[in-house]
Amino acid sequence: MKESHTYSKHFKFKDFPYLLLDTYKAWRKAKPWRLSAVVAYYAVLSLPALLVIIINVVGAIWGVDIVQGRLTNEFAVALGPKAAQTIEGIVQDTLNPDKNLISTIIGVATLLFGATGVFYQLKISLNEIWRIEGSPGFDFGRLLKERAKSFAFILVIGFLLLISFIVTAAIAALNDYLKSLITEIAIYLAYAIDISSSIAIITLMFALMFKFLPDAKIKWRAVWFGAFITAVLFVIGKFLLGLYFGEANPASTYGAAGTIVLVLLWVSYSCLILFFGAQFTYVYAKAYNILFVPYNELKK
Repeated sequence: MKESHTYSKHFKFKDFPYLLLDTYKAWRKAKPWRLSAVVAYYAVLSLPALLVIIINVVGAIWGVDIVQGRLTNEFAVALGPKAAQTIEGIVQDTLNPDKNLISTIIGVATLLFGATGVFYQLKISLNEIWRIEGSPGFDFGRLLKERAKSFAFILVIGFLLLISFIVTAAIAALNDYLKSLITEIAIYLAYAIDISSSIAIITLMFALMFKFLPDAKIKWRAVWFGAFITAVLFVIGKFLLGLYFGEANPASTYGAAGTIVLVLLWVSYSCLILFFGAQFTYVYAKAYNILFVPYNELKK
């Protein structure tokens, strides 16, 4: 990739517009629409298993019913109440306890394999964006390792979700307290704290993805900045997608399949933002000569 700007030895704010421009050029060449469509397809297949695992993990501490209710509210905000009800019904069917031992064992194995599929595809997509060649041939041990890594990310998301719930509850309590002292300022302050905490949690999630999912060694100082930019774009995109789905209702013509279409669209658009952030991380690391070495090259 030819850079249109000579970057400083260390990051300066004047470099930022050029970083975004070089990122956009490289992002378009990476064919993000194709990559996001692939991840969206696997996300639909993984969604029930992913939600069941997260609900059980976080629910063990917070309460299953409370977690499921909070997730339903989040889906209602992002996709609309009808889609949220459909997803809730799918999760209830998956959580059905009336199964024999063999069905339960098969179900757990299917859940684990299905839930990790979307992260495995994310890893492949990030490798392609970062121009990392995967190891040739089939290796069953490597496949199990990758699936275990993907499952670890599910647990991390569950942990971050738990933190998010705690922070939200704390903000609500703080807001109630501030309202007894002041009026309008309390609302704006609570909103600012809510947005800041959301960006912080999402930044941590993206930083872990960029650091550990791709098959490359990269320093944290490149990952944090790229993850923060991705988190800001993600929060803005989440708000705009909520407006778009609420006003345009793009799934209305698909009838019973409308929920699946909404999930595909939401994940696809969100992945476009994620891949832009990943591309920014790559451009940023290269611009300032930050260590970025594929694991294959480390073995040579």
